[in-house]
Amino acid sequence: MYFLKSISDHIQLAQSEFRKQTQIKKLAVGSVLACMAAILQSAGGFLPGVGYGISPFATLPILICAMFSLPVGVISYFLTILLLLILQPSELIVFPFTTGLLGIGIGIAFTFFKKRLVVITFGAVFLTIGITSLLYIFNFPVLGPVASNIFSFFTAGSIFLFSCLYSWLWVEIGLFFFNRLKHFIVS
Repeated sequence: MYFLKSISDHIQLAQSEFRKQTQIKKLAVGSVLACMAAILQSAGGFLPGVGYGISPFATLPILICAMFSLPVGVISYFLTILLLLILQPSELIVFPFTTGLLGIGIGIAFTFFKKRLVVITFGAVFLTIGITSLLYIFNFPVLGPVASNIFSFFTAGSIFLFSCLYSWLWVEIGLFFFNRLKHFIVS
């Protein structure tokens, strides 16, 4: 079955090759990807309407960075948060709990697990925790009028199902771009 297949070992091979790179190259890759994530995330504020369709793509640079190296991915995640503080403070509450957290969660899963279903579920759990934290702890209407800030198992279950589909999409996108970029970053 597709979901139970093991993801190939080329991610672990690229991670071991990336570990051999100099610290400067690792930090340069992390900072460039953090800048890309900050620009993509802040597109919603700079380009109202169209930018909200662009801002979900801020997951990709964080995911790619975390797939190569988890420590560099976490550094780029926090660097993106700091850049958003300067560029677009209104996006500062959304990125750490949704877009960026999903990239870090899937990156962690790619580092420790090989089965596609486990990677997808791990990312979905991270995204569900982020969205429900915004809704129920911070009372931030991240889903707009669709969900109230009163806890409901139906709403939490719906968020988890959406997170599974969304995480699956980002696992496939991440694998596609990882295969295209690994030769440039690791060489």
